[in-house]
Amino acid sequence: MLRYQSVPAFVLIISLQCLLYTSAIRTVPESPITDYIEAPEYRNGYQCSGRVMIHVSMTLDFNYLRGSVAAVHSILKHTSCPENIYFHFIASESKSPKPEDLTRIVRSVFPFLGFTVYRFDDRVVKGLISGSVREALEDPLNYARNYLGDILDPSVTRVIYLDSDVIVVDDVIKLWSVSLTSLTGSPVIGAPVYCHVNFTGYFTDRFWYDPDLSGVFEGKRPCYFNTGVMVMDLVRWRREGYRTRIEKWMEVQKTERIYELGSLPPFLLVFGGDVAEIDHRWNQHGLGGNNRVHSCRSLHPGPVSLLHWSGKGKPWARLDAGDLCPVDELWAPYDLYRHSRQQLR
Repeated sequence: MLRYQSVPAFVLIISLQCLLYTSAIRTVPESPITDYIEAPEYRNGYQCSGRVMIHVSMTLDFNYLRGSVAAVHSILKHTSCPENIYFHFIASESKSPKPEDLTRIVRSVFPFLGFTVYRFDDRVVKGLISGSVREALEDPLNYARNYLGDILDPSVTRVIYLDSDVIVVDDVIKLWSVSLTSLTGSPVIGAPVYCHVNFTGYFTDRFWYDPDLSGVFEGKRPCYFNTGVMVMDLVRWRREGYRTRIEKWMEVQKTERIYELGSLPPFLLVFGGDVAEIDHRWNQHGLGGNNRVHSCRSLHPGPVSLLHWSGKGKPWARLDAGDLCPVDELWAPYDLYRHSRQQLR
């Protein structure tokens, strides 16, 4: 069954409507990318309340579908209330497989999952994207997180945003329940923050030498945070126009060239120094390393709740190549791709 939902009229191209493909479609198209086994059925524990709903958002596309499936599997496996989790997937309408095909694939793997696949119009952001140091960073879908306040229904007031190259090995309800507070007030987003990282390197000299630009951080202590794991207050996001704030910096970038990376710097410009700090255990990032030189990363010291293969290397690619890094063995049990299951036997 197909549903349609229009987002607020003030959103330029988004107002052309985000078409929602619900999870009622059962037939799986005949295609190699659908070669996944069905996940086990996960049900709520006795202590779960039906009134509490946890909203998680991720993007879906061909290159990262296997990672998204593993991420969902890990979340369901480790939470005490899997039926209380609702997934909001964002898929490009210009790519193949189409959102309706991705809906069928997800439903075939997770028959009991509550989810919606939203059609994302790349034209919303394409004109704002500048060239980056890596072509993959220019993918419009990387910027879909900027528009969650417009894409998701207004009834969704808080959401966990996750990249597709993560697995969760703790109860995601703990992440959902974090308080979005800081010493300076009540931030709109929460994320693990890393103040030891050289923050200045994310922006060009042109930015730092212009006080009209760098003045955005005046009176703040801006620190690096990774946008692949965020808890977002969508009520304030919508009300205070954070989508527009991010877009304004992207417009500046088109003429001033103030950063080199893709979708991260605009977030740092808007939220740097004003992020609710979440425990580092919720983003053990950088595990991807680099496939070209086969650089393997190890886990950071301390407890781990979420592992993140940010970087060029992805665990499914190394698994298929038979060239696993030790940390990839932690990802493999959540992989539901049929071919890899046969390889592991």
